[in-house]
Amino acid sequence: MPHDHAHAPTVDLGPAFKWAVGLNTAYVIVEVAAGFLTGSLALLADAAHNLTDVAGLLIAWGAAVLAKRVGNATYTFGYGRATILAAMLNATAILIGVVVVIWEAAHRFSAPVEVPALTVLVVAAVGMGVNTGSALLFMRAQRDDLNAKGAFLHMAADAAVSGAVVLAAAGIMITGWVWLDPAVAIAVSLLIAWTAWGLLRDSLRLELDGVPEAIDRQSVAEWLIAQDGVSDAHDLHIWALSTTRTALAAHLVWQGEGRDAFLEHVAEELEHRFGIGHVTLQLEAAPCARAELCNLTEA
Repeated sequence: MPHDHAHAPTVDLGPAFKWAVGLNTAYVIVEVAAGFLTGSLALLADAAHNLTDVAGLLIAWGAAVLAKRVGNATYTFGYGRATILAAMLNATAILIGVVVVIWEAAHRFSAPVEVPALTVLVVAAVGMGVNTGSALLFMRAQRDDLNAKGAFLHMAADAAVSGAVVLAAAGIMITGWVWLDPAVAIAVSLLIAWTAWGLLRDSLRLELDGVPEAIDRQSVAEWLIAQDGVSDAHDLHIWALSTTRTALAAHLVWQGEGRDAFLEHVAEELEHRFGIGHVTLQLEAAPCARAELCNLTEA
């Protein structure tokens, strides 16, 4: 059963992750302290959001590091799936935090608390700068690295969230409407919940060996069958080895020439076209004998 274990060279994102994690961790500490001192739930909610940044960055960083480790006799695929488990735990913790913040914010509407709007505005504005700077660290790499692209988009989105807190603080300063603080806290928390739910859903999908959402299994099947010499394909499986690595195994009914060249071409194109870097193909001369696995493109 031929295998392909080659992976495209990746940019060393260690320094970018180190700076981004350091900046965001420092800001979370400052924002939590300011939130407790001022009594601002908007700041605390935004701090929770920025904590998801740190968790997301650590997951992405860990995946990049774990992807470089080779397997052993016990863990033959390596330790990449630990990143999927970490994502599930982070998503669960985030959703619990969201419930707590929304519960407290709801009570603030009946018992408003005065907050120093200027302090909230300044701290949130610093957050915009931190998130924007973190996004810039990944701007170049995100063009060719999906892992870096995820970090870039996360940071850019959070810069916008911090901007929402700035607007709430400015609104309080102009109108005196203190209810804007819990209102923004709830709005930000709902945004966090949406992001966390997506993270939980995707991590559960990968943990159950589902096809990664970014890959269209039908397109992969049709492409395989369209290759020269291939008359049928079956037993096609696509699953995640980690949050950044995808594997494929399939049986191809093939009658052609140049076996090694064919396998190399298919493996390279699967990585280039679909981002599948670990490919296992079994070539067969006879048609599929198991009816339930045949006619793959109609499954």
